[in-house]
Amino acid sequence: MNIKQFVKLHREEWKQLEQLVATLQKRRNHVTGSEMDQFYRLYQKAAQNLSYSQTYFPAEDVTAFLNGLVSKSHNLLYKDQVSSMKQIRYFFSTKFIGLLLEQWKFVLAAMLLFTIGGLGSYFSIVQDPLHMYSILPVEIAQGVDPAQLGSSDGEVDSSFMSASIMTNNIQVAILAFAGGVTFGLLTVYILIYNGMIVGALAALFWHHGKTYDFWAYIVPHGMIELTAIFIAGGAGLLMGYKLFVPGKFTRGFQLKQQAKRSVQLLLGTIPLFIIAGVIEGFITPAAISLEAKYLVAFITVIGLILYVFIGKILLNNRPTKGFDS
Repeated sequence: MNIKQFVKLHREEWKQLEQLVATLQKRRNHVTGSEMDQFYRLYQKAAQNLSYSQTYFPAEDVTAFLNGLVSKSHNLLYKDQVSSMKQIRYFFSTKFIGLLLEQWKFVLAAMLLFTIGGLGSYFSIVQDPLHMYSILPVEIAQGVDPAQLGSSDGEVDSSFMSASIMTNNIQVAILAFAGGVTFGLLTVYILIYNGMIVGALAALFWHHGKTYDFWAYIVPHGMIELTAIFIAGGAGLLMGYKLFVPGKFTRGFQLKQQAKRSVQLLLGTIPLFIIAGVIEGFITPAAISLEAKYLVAFITVIGLILYVFIGKILLNNRPTKGFDS
């Protein structure tokens, strides 16, 4: 687009941001959550517009104007940030939840892709157990013995197992996220493939009459672990979608902007993986009843719901003080 089209398209949003900056500077301690949501949204758009303008209209007045507007907004946004702990607390209590709620459709798409893979392999192996060898990696297909499930409870090195599992899951999440640069194709593959593995194992244990036992060892850590993987996968799908459908911006510009947002989503999953790793390393193999393991799963689900619910409340009632980008 030319400069006239660019200015005409975004002029109203810039005016709104100017007015909000003036308003927030006057009454910093009496700002509503909706005003802050609007301010943050307009600030993000103005920052994107500035980046675009610097690329295509570097010598024009509009670039200088946007630079000043974004600088004022940025200074207001950061004015009260006095400690890294405050920023971390804000990120996990509010910012991450906001990003998650904005991109929930991509997280849901990641869950559906995983589910499709899981159901496909499950019904395939239910019909013919030999399909297991064409779906599961050789080391898993030959190494899993349903009859031995629970036989080593209480005897494993929990700390080593927890660290190993945590590392592996974070690697899967990073790969699912990074797959976004392949227009999301690698992300789609990773989500479907990992779903196929879980579905295949579920079918294998079903053939041995161990379904109840199998899920008792999966769901305690799995509810949190899979949620984190879906979020990371959703971040990758978001990036891939923006590369497929860049809109009025270039693909390079969209990659730069969406990568930042997707990285923030990925970083938000790290505590979830830590919690899942601790549960999988210390509780899942513990010598406790299957019902107790299911109870842990129920508690983790309630915890996730409360985390999102409380985060949404904080997001809607967030005052200006302590706001981060």
